[in-house]
Amino acid sequence: MANRTRRHGFAAFALVAAALLHAPGAKAVPAFARQTGLACVACHVSFPELTPFGRFFKLTAYTLSNKWTIPLAGMAQISQTNTRSINNTNYDFVRNQDVVLQQASLFYGGRIAGPVGAFAQWTYDGVAHHSGIDNTDIRAAGHFTQGDIDFIYGVTVNNNPTVSDVWNTTPAFGFPYASSSVSLTPTAATLIDGGLAQQVAGVSAYAFWNRSVYAEFGFYRTADQMFSVFRTGQDITTPGAVKRLKGANPYWRVAYNREFGPHSIEVGTFGLIADVYPDNTIPGSPTDRFSDYGLDLQYQYLTLSHAFTTQITFIHEKQDWSASFPSGGIGAGPTPANPTDHLNTLKLKASYYYLRKYGATLAYFSTTGNADAGLYGAVPVTGSVNGLPDTRGLIFELDYLPLPQIKLSLQYTWFLKFDGARFNYDGNGRNASDNNTLYMLAWFVF
Repeated sequence: MANRTRRHGFAAFALVAAALLHAPGAKAVPAFARQTGLACVACHVSFPELTPFGRFFKLTAYTLSNKWTIPLAGMAQISQTNTRSINNTNYDFVRNQDVVLQQASLFYGGRIAGPVGAFAQWTYDGVAHHSGIDNTDIRAAGHFTQGDIDFIYGVTVNNNPTVSDVWNTTPAFGFPYASSSVSLTPTAATLIDGGLAQQVAGVSAYAFWNRSVYAEFGFYRTADQMFSVFRTGQDITTPGAVKRLKGANPYWRVAYNREFGPHSIEVGTFGLIADVYPDNTIPGSPTDRFSDYGLDLQYQYLTLSHAFTTQITFIHEKQDWSASFPSGGIGAGPTPANPTDHLNTLKLKASYYYLRKYGATLAYFSTTGNADAGLYGAVPVTGSVNGLPDTRGLIFELDYLPLPQIKLSLQYTWFLKFDGARFNYDGNGRNASDNNTLYMLAWFVF
């Protein structure tokens, strides 16, 4: 029965892919391309990874245009997930091997008025059957040139730390650019790596000098009161459902960039220090502090025929459980066994595209940290029998873009360690390799 289900799933996915392959090309043009009159490959290596011109377009507030258009676009992701083993577990794999509408999104992308523009996304989750605001970045920018001086400056208001960044090394737009929403994910992750997405509102000022030195500094706070639109669709009433920050929390991004011929290289740092209430429904309590410090490097070689990109990201997080540890947990908050903890995340990725149609990517990921049974101990879905957060593995991905607006991907995630161990990580006989996942995606933008 399982094999028959899998065969039917593959057949259905193939039919969906074929339908997308024959979608009329004239209709598959994103809002930014319509606004600028440029091909998608001017801004993207393969969406959403940016080229130097794509970074320039974003930093100048999405306002570059040669004609007026309605700044709306859409996206659909249709996927199938095949997890290696779903036996001998009590995990919820009810959509495993099913072809699902993973996401459907509507975008506002482009100039609002004058020097103000926006990238705003509303997303329907086809697995959870829920919709809400997604990554949103509203900017006002200026561009000054005179002689050898090229200076871009601006302000961004957004709802996800690092969503304002223009290099694809930081979490919001880092690889993998799409992944399964029905497979198991490790227990541990740093706060800046999606832990505050669509839960906060941030404002920061930035400047880019001579396409070389970039600096951004700002603050994030809980998206409530006048900023509540930035977390529309989030469950803010259930204890522990979202994060709640105390006051304004600093964020920074500094990078050195150099572009020469078909080459570009960037090296930088980014980070966030956040005071978080253990329970989002008890804002008057003491807070825990998360201090995230990141280093990153990106190299790109881009020609009409060949595109090669490599990226390295390292994040070190210090966790100070000043509120949660002495209390044994506040409300639905965490119950750490240690007064302080740390996590280290390393991501390495290299990709190659030929004619911007045929692509291959190899990536390595690793999260390590000290043991804390209170945070990472075995729980019904995931968790470590030895209390360790350690996870590492490889991602292999093949991409085919029959049109610049259609991406067909075959992705395989191979776990070398999962939640602290390679074998029997949960104490119930489940191994890291049981979570290996084959993920097929048809990604369509229009």
